[in-house]
Amino acid sequence: MNIYVGNLSWNLKDGDLANLFAQYGEVTSAKIITDKFTGRSKGFGFVEMANDEQAQAAIAAMNGSAVDGRNIVVNESRPKPEGEYKKRPFNGGGGGGGFRRGGGGYNRGNRNDSYDGGGFDGGY
Repeated sequence: MNIYVGNLSWNLKDGDLANLFAQYGEVTSAKIITDKFTGRSKGFGFVEMANDEQAQAAIAAMNGSAVDGRNIVVNESRPKPEGEYKKRPFNGGGGGGGFRRGGGGYNRGNRNDSYDGGGFDGGY
């Protein structure tokens, strides 16, 4: 069973997370999620346990418990819903701006993929 663990201290490492749950049964993996640019913990992670009964016992015992000065949130991990998190292209910009014709926004797609639509004349 996959378990979500949230509100973690930024000091915890993957091994620390595994050790917290090992007292309840076999931990097959433990991963704290980190920012891909800074490498810093995002404050949550996932623990995979081999036995569902042991995982349920760990969830019941660990949810709300204090770990490294923080009350952690522990529950069964749910898969991310499909289609809800679509990336949007960075264009279209916002309205407003411009001295004469309005416009505004970054790369409205009206000329050569450049900074158009804003500024003094609103972009022609």
